[in-house]
Amino acid sequence: MSSAVDLHVLYQIANAPVRDYPFPHILVHDVFPSDFYRELRANLPERGALKTLGALGRVKGGDYPARLVMPLTRESIAPLPDAQRAFWERMGNWILAGKFGEMMLTKFEPWLKQRLGDLNKHAFSDEVLIVRDGTSYALGPHTDARDKVLSFLFYLPADDSQVELGTSIYLPNEPQFRCEGGPEHDFRKFRRMQTMPYLPNTLFAFMKTTNSFHGVEPIRGREVRRDVMLYDVRLKTPPPGTPAVQFSF
Repeated sequence: MSSAVDLHVLYQIANAPVRDYPFPHILVHDVFPSDFYRELRANLPERGALKTLGALGRVKGGDYPARLVMPLTRESIAPLPDAQRAFWERMGNWILAGKFGEMMLTKFEPWLKQRLGDLNKHAFSDEVLIVRDGTSYALGPHTDARDKVLSFLFYLPADDSQVELGTSIYLPNEPQFRCEGGPEHDFRKFRRMQTMPYLPNTLFAFMKTTNSFHGVEPIRGREVRRDVMLYDVRLKTPPPGTPAVQFSF
């Protein structure tokens, strides 16, 4: 990543307003410079380079066959063609080098302190997954695992013809319902509040809370390809019994 790309991304995210209802989140358009976004899309891996979550041992008690992923690790990108491998090595060296994660923690710091207290007393880890969802993919409302801190979804479509494929925010029918994290819930027990538009070069990012209910509406009726670069920040050693923060308005 060149310094120009780095500064562009940091500028766009740093100046994006945090929307704190129903949980802290941001929506950023043109998150990458346009020429870099075209380069990124040109280097998206072919289907054979991606695997199911079950094949990678990332889920228990089932699989999501319509979701294919490639972790941004040296092992996973090693089989890629030389040019693609070099591109993703540069991406990994940038986004996982520390500065990006530190800035993202700073971005959400006021809310993270409500959950975690002094951030200097915690150790964090981060990872990147290249994700491709197919036509039958759906994900019920959930709040993510207890160790999750931040989730960043970089939308990577070719055009704006499938805006409805973005991640949705949900409100429970029972206003006081909260979830510490883990299970998906029945769509019928929630109201869809907003769908973040699946637009080119767009970022949707949010903080994990006990009411950060989000998911993906069932994809029906036509062949689709939903490309996303997912960046997550997690607690390395979450304190036993520490609840995620609850936001109420």
